[in-house]
Amino acid sequence: MFLKKYLDSLEKEKREVLLGRETQDPLHEAFRAKRVVHAGLLGEPVPKGQEQETWAKAMEEPADASRQHAVYIHIPFCQTKCLYCGFFQNVSRQSAEDEYIDDLLTEMRRDAQKKQLQTAKIDSVYIGGGTPTSLSPANVTRLLQGIHESFHLAADCELTLEGRIHDLVPEKIDAWLKGGVNRISLGVQSFDTAIRRRVGRLDTREEVLRRLKLLKEHDVTVIVDLIYGLPGQTKELWLDDIKTLLTTDVDGMDLYQLNIFPGGDLEKALQSGKIPACADIAGQADLYIAARDFLMGEGIERLSLCHWRRHKREHSRYNTMAKTGAAIYPFGCGAGGNFGGLTFMQQRKLQAYSQAVRAGRKPIMMMAHQVEQKLQQTSDTVIANLETGFLDFRQLCLTDSRLEELEIVLDLWKKRGLMQEDLGICRLTKAGEFWYISLTQSLIECMQVICQPEETASAPTEEGESEDALDACLAEMMPGSTFAERSAMVRKIPLPVRMMLKRSSKDALKNMLAGLPPAMLKRMLNKASD
Repeated sequence: MFLKKYLDSLEKEKREVLLGRETQDPLHEAFRAKRVVHAGLLGEPVPKGQEQETWAKAMEEPADASRQHAVYIHIPFCQTKCLYCGFFQNVSRQSAEDEYIDDLLTEMRRDAQKKQLQTAKIDSVYIGGGTPTSLSPANVTRLLQGIHESFHLAADCELTLEGRIHDLVPEKIDAWLKGGVNRISLGVQSFDTAIRRRVGRLDTREEVLRRLKLLKEHDVTVIVDLIYGLPGQTKELWLDDIKTLLTTDVDGMDLYQLNIFPGGDLEKALQSGKIPACADIAGQADLYIAARDFLMGEGIERLSLCHWRRHKREHSRYNTMAKTGAAIYPFGCGAGGNFGGLTFMQQRKLQAYSQAVRAGRKPIMMMAHQVEQKLQQTSDTVIANLETGFLDFRQLCLTDSRLEELEIVLDLWKKRGLMQEDLGICRLTKAGEFWYISLTQSLIECMQVICQPEETASAPTEEGESEDALDACLAEMMPGSTFAERSAMVRKIPLPVRMMLKRSSKDALKNMLAGLPPAMLKRMLNKASD
């Protein structure tokens, strides 16, 4: 059994990262931390210099009629920077916004002429950021017109605009709805005025509720995001946020765990004592369970482990599609997507994005082939299953008998209180629900080990032997480090990420790393070197 051999070969620390820890308290201690934000596998990177040719070739193919199709559009501007945010890109300025919408429309209209998009029926459009609602009424009108002119939208297409409460003013709301927006996702994060002010949110509790009421006077689906683990947020305050939300008649809610980015503004404020402490991982687990139990007790329907709906008009179509293998076409600075066996991220720096678009190129920062199709499809199924709290192990084995080896891992998690089995269906316990993203990432990595064992070859072990691009790039980033230290760090990077990085050229790696937000890069290096 290859998986058993692979697991037995792992160092204790790596095995613990992959499979979790032996503990009598799985809710609080199953893993040291959440492994990833989004689960997924990465394949072989497209060689440097071939990205444009690869993209153009894929765009000349007809769309895969067996898949759903979505468009993701990124707006990289915010009026203010929230304390907890690790993805801030640009302060919104009218002149920069005007130029960006010009470039964005150019990119959309150019790609829309290709066979791929000419033959794709778009089931969902998601305008994310950043803060898309920061766009002026004139610019959001231009953008929405461009969407309708460029893409073949399904009659029931879900068109989501992401934003903030402060932008809920009549002239903007009118522009959104006239432009076809039928779903608005708002980052409220907390209704508590003191907590909101600590993390840089502008409006008081009373103002948030007033503006939500104004929006609900219109025929549009409204989703609210709340975060648990914020500075000084007790269980009582968290549950008060949930109860307050239920009084607003919004259609759905996302409950997100706070991430503290190393070197970010939130971490600095915590270290200086300017704000109260945030909940640790165990405290976040308690907050998650408190909200879960309360909402289930109120009869609120759960669409996924972090998304709930109160009304049937909420389908969370884009989020569901993105996690179940749909084709996602990306547009804008910092957008990401996949189709045609490719996955890619666009330039995150505004100048680089603009230069590429104006030169007639797709603004690609990083591009890779997806893993082998059958493995990708099976991985998508596992991700979709666990998003809703279960795994159909019987069906999984029918797709590929080799995956029976996963029973080693599933049995371990059952013994540790993360899963329960009933006739081949493995259902997550409460503890498993909290750690589901780590379980998902680990399970699909184990699937990759089973299905592509040749990809797991170990790196050279002696200093001086390796001339791979990843080590060379890390050596420049970490002057004074030894080969052994860098190798130990690389071994702690998740397997699919490590595989992709080690196949990239040095220039490609440097370009990719340079495009990441500084806080994200520091977090990645710190996590790998822990």
